[in-house]
Amino acid sequence: MKTYLALITATALALTACNNEKPAAPVAETAAVAASNVATATATAASAVTEAASNVATAVASASDECAVTINSDDKMTFDTKELNVKSTCTNFTLTLKHTGTQPKAGMGHNVVITKAADKDAVLADGAAAGADKDYIKPDDARVVAATKLIGGGESDTITFPVNKLAKGESYVFFCSFPGHVAMMSGKVNLVD
Repeated sequence: MKTYLALITATALALTACNNEKPAAPVAETAAVAASNVATATATAASAVTEAASNVATAVASASDECAVTINSDDKMTFDTKELNVKSTCTNFTLTLKHTGTQPKAGMGHNVVITKAADKDAVLADGAAAGADKDYIKPDDARVVAATKLIGGGESDTITFPVNKLAKGESYVFFCSFPGHVAMMSGKVNLVD
């Protein structure tokens, strides 16, 4: 190969000398530059492919995330959101409650209960009567769309419920049923397209 390149370079120099033009760039240098350009183009293409693959993975994660949400709660009796948007196109919806505080559930327990707005007060009253051992939710209460268990600091609970339990045009809420918490720990549930 080296001999071949040397012959091509010599031929190029000889032909150039015949008409007083500057010699063409040596073929070996031209080949090296071309190889460098190919390497740069390959690296750029590989980077673009990696970025595209990352974007596809993100889009897939987002698509699955449309049917799930995580709500964080703490020792200050707060949820980190005041609204839940549930996509009507989801078959099931998954809700995870995380208690980021340190207090035990007996003193600062939290849960998430979803009901029609019109049923909230009655569900709270019946839940208080049911007591802590029932997570402040009346057992088998048909008015409850979904509910996590009561958790303490450092704990979490995940539930999945069918989206068809929510009706378009109806007003829904979520709240903590631990006595006294609802004033600071409640929000709206929206069924969205």
